[in-house]
Amino acid sequence: MAIKAVFFDIDGTLLNDVKQVQRSTQEAIKSLKKQGIYVGLATGRGPAFVEPFMENLCLDFAVTYNGQYIFTNDKVLYQNQLPKSTIYKLIKFASEHKKEISLGTDSGLVGSNIINMGTSSFGQVVSRLVPTKMAKTVQGSFKHIIRRFRPQNLKRLQELMRRPVFQIVLVATAQETNLLAQEFPMLTVTRSSPYSADLISKNQSKLKGIERVGQYFGFDKSEVMAFGDSENDLEMLAGVGLGVAMGNGRAEVQERAQYTTDTNNNDGISKALAQFGLIELSTDKTFKSADENFNKVKHFHTVMDGEASETPRLYNMSQASHRSDFKVEEIVEFLYATSLGDRTKFKQAVADLHQALDKAADKVGQKPAPASPLVGQVDALTDLLYLTYGSFVLMGVDPKPFFDTVHEANMGKIFPDGKAHHDPITHKILKPEGWEEKFAPEPAIKRELDRQIQKSLQKRNRS
Repeated sequence: MAIKAVFFDIDGTLLNDVKQVQRSTQEAIKSLKKQGIYVGLATGRGPAFVEPFMENLCLDFAVTYNGQYIFTNDKVLYQNQLPKSTIYKLIKFASEHKKEISLGTDSGLVGSNIINMGTSSFGQVVSRLVPTKMAKTVQGSFKHIIRRFRPQNLKRLQELMRRPVFQIVLVATAQETNLLAQEFPMLTVTRSSPYSADLISKNQSKLKGIERVGQYFGFDKSEVMAFGDSENDLEMLAGVGLGVAMGNGRAEVQERAQYTTDTNNNDGISKALAQFGLIELSTDKTFKSADENFNKVKHFHTVMDGEASETPRLYNMSQASHRSDFKVEEIVEFLYATSLGDRTKFKQAVADLHQALDKAADKVGQKPAPASPLVGQVDALTDLLYLTYGSFVLMGVDPKPFFDTVHEANMGKIFPDGKAHHDPITHKILKPEGWEEKFAPEPAIKRELDRQIQKSLQKRNRS
């Protein structure tokens, strides 16, 4: 499973508790973009709130209002308005139950002063300081104070509903969520705050929005990594290829996600991206190569083995034999794939390989020993790397996407505790439950090969 797109929730995820994007997150986004990975937002916020992040972080797209309004920097990809009759019923419901309500338009939330305060930077910070069990008490006191100064004008809302409305936000506690769902079965009720509920069209969500973006840009939801912390992120984190809960996220969000990272205040995003090999976290103690593929493999060995060499060193004979075993196995697998399952042909190919190995041993054994064994080892491995690239060249295959797929499959062997687990007897790296379904590389390799073949045929037809 090669990750082709990464989506971030905003509040509590992309933003820390003082409403800033951490420097480590900014650098991580740049690294993802440099690799050709799409980066976007999936949020309950509206497009007007999101646009500055799109511009400042050079993002590719945004799924806003929980999937109801999707746009890039130059076009709107999808918008789903609520029916006027439904909006009217919700305004009437809010009036009868004395509840504050706001309408989500393309220019922002309009209506309730309480909701406007609650969705402000100040309100979001305060909401994280108040225990969930006190939400109803705080909500009642807050509503009373605000209404004394500026009571909500519901008649004004009826005028504003003439504009396109994509989402409605209603002040309501978590206990009232089921009541809203019963009263409005034509809507989906979700939450990103302990004080309010987001109401959108039935069977819509952030995940549905991500699927729509994928159809437009050419990636599947299984090729998506997403980050979130709230109830309205649950379906998204469970439905994408790799769902990551923030360390500050709600307990049910962490339970549903495949992996839980550090908090939004402690580089949670960059740590998770590095954990799964999408970026490299640089330190003064390690060197970084200009070859990004090398850096990814180095990160893999750092995670799996606990260390990687920072100074050029020589393999001893036992270590060199061990590494050679790995390479020989892959060569035999290459021959087996070529034989198309014909056992006779495969057996003959292996016999020929034995002859080639003996011939190479005779040829190399007649040469004088290299003055520097380290130079000899590096020279041989570089030639092997060059020959591998040459094989891809002669096949007409771009190896980069396949390398990324295999790398992410290997990084997928990390368990939810963030560590590699080994068989106590063989010391072989174990695979977490569900690895085959989520990370086995063969399906992704086939999809990418089909894409490269189709692209080549289209070029040939145009010429």
